[in-house]
Amino acid sequence: MEDDCRPLLSSEQTGESYSHRGSTDSLDFKAKRPFYVEPRNIVDDGPQERVSAEAAILNSRVHYYSRLTASSDRLLSPPNHVIPRTEEIYIYSPLGTAFKVTGSDHSSKNPSIITIFAIWNTMMGTSILSIPWGIKQAGFTLGIFILIFTGLLMLYCCYIVLKSPKSIPYVDTSDWEFPDVCRHYFGKFGQWSSLIFSMVSLIGAMVVYWVLMSNFLYNTGQFIYNYAHNVNVSDSEFGTNGSDRVICPYAKTDPGENHTISTLYFSNSGNDTVLSSFEHWWSKTNTVPLYLIVLLPLLCFRSASFFARFTFLGTISVIYLIVLVTIKAVRLGFHLHFHWFDSTQFYVPEFRLLFPQFTGVLTLAFFIHNCIITLMKSNKHQENNVRDLSVAYLLVGLTYLYVGVLIFAAFPSPPLSKDCIEPNFLDNFPTSDVMVFVARTFLLFQMITVYPLLGYLVRVQVMGQIFGNHYPSFFHVLALNILIVGSGVLMAKFYPNIGSIIRFSGATCGLALVFVFPSLVHMISMRRQGLLRWPSAIFHSFLILLGMANLLAQFFM
Repeated sequence: MEDDCRPLLSSEQTGESYSHRGSTDSLDFKAKRPFYVEPRNIVDDGPQERVSAEAAILNSRVHYYSRLTASSDRLLSPPNHVIPRTEEIYIYSPLGTAFKVTGSDHSSKNPSIITIFAIWNTMMGTSILSIPWGIKQAGFTLGIFILIFTGLLMLYCCYIVLKSPKSIPYVDTSDWEFPDVCRHYFGKFGQWSSLIFSMVSLIGAMVVYWVLMSNFLYNTGQFIYNYAHNVNVSDSEFGTNGSDRVICPYAKTDPGENHTISTLYFSNSGNDTVLSSFEHWWSKTNTVPLYLIVLLPLLCFRSASFFARFTFLGTISVIYLIVLVTIKAVRLGFHLHFHWFDSTQFYVPEFRLLFPQFTGVLTLAFFIHNCIITLMKSNKHQENNVRDLSVAYLLVGLTYLYVGVLIFAAFPSPPLSKDCIEPNFLDNFPTSDVMVFVARTFLLFQMITVYPLLGYLVRVQVMGQIFGNHYPSFFHVLALNILIVGSGVLMAKFYPNIGSIIRFSGATCGLALVFVFPSLVHMISMRRQGLLRWPSAIFHSFLILLGMANLLAQFFM
């Protein structure tokens, strides 16, 4: 009797209840097998239409056929070509009512252009600030080549992830994500290992966010203090053409020369004591990371829907960064001098052995593999998924190239060395720069809204797997959030190098979710179909070795 009261259009195959799936407006009629009530069987045309006895008998017959096969077997399921249009589908209940499905398949879908920019916006993150530093570590020529090559590899592995659920026969994979695919092929090991490596990417991103938020908050406060107290910061020693100032926070070239990064001029001598007190309570590594702990309550919200409304700030921040980079490059001009293998006082060689640091950064910069299936489900034209994914990766790659090449080329050499480029290229501009101050402020507010979203994703995945409940209790959630925030505070205090944090977390999560699991899933799937050939096996085995080498190399750089 319990089964007879269950609607046929349910998530029975995935073990989810009908109520858990949401309203009828969110149902995908091609992903499920609906019960079709012909119009002549609708007795009453109302909000809850009454159906005839003939339709009820047909419902019982479909229930009978569903008992003949396992819930995961689709041999006796109706094929796609006999499923009626959306406006003709009804969810039938044996209690005598039918609910109409109202255009869920088309109205809730996005055109290709929206899907492409959704992927672009999702992939654009804090890594963009480290691209110029990565190019410097690899060398200008080799860095450009590595960026293009890594982007192509990441695109191909993402394509494997996208098509992996569809390569599993006789199983309804319409609601599957890549961890479900890993569980299908590798059991509990695949499920838990994919979860752990996904956590590495998310928690790594949260640590980077905490370091950057500390940085931006410190520089914003410094700008406001200098303006309010009429403190003049002069960086004339590093000026290039009198219009823009660029600094080298840590002198790395020619240690014989005694460079002073900046000289402070005060309107009166009494400001010395005020400045000393301010620097004591407003330190980039000692105090500011602790002040941000006030964000901890935001992580304990049951839902992160409020913060999701501010995701547009990410797009605005990236666009503003592109404009900022363009203006700075125009004002500073290009400073390039090609030395292929030997460094000079002001220039780094075109090919450097530190290039694995850049590959680690790019692995996270191009990483979207753990959510690409969800993003592409909303694409209206599913047949264009591969094309739209490729275009999105092209836009991301061009954005990284544009920012990285312009910042590296425009960095004034001489008087400074290219080796002065920081993991966060905004640190190469003085606190008094108004345009950079606006950029830091934008990014600070964006990260304050995105940080709770990342924490929500971590909580949902961890608590859901361990306790089967996304919010088991306030104290469980608080303990998890304290661990996450504590790791961010410690890194911001003792190791605030976002370049190294990004490359280690990128290489770690990329090993499993980009190289190993997608390649193994592809080879196993092709072997079961009898289509695996030795060139394909060699190439995908090479991808696995490449991912391992990428991670190991991070420890020797």
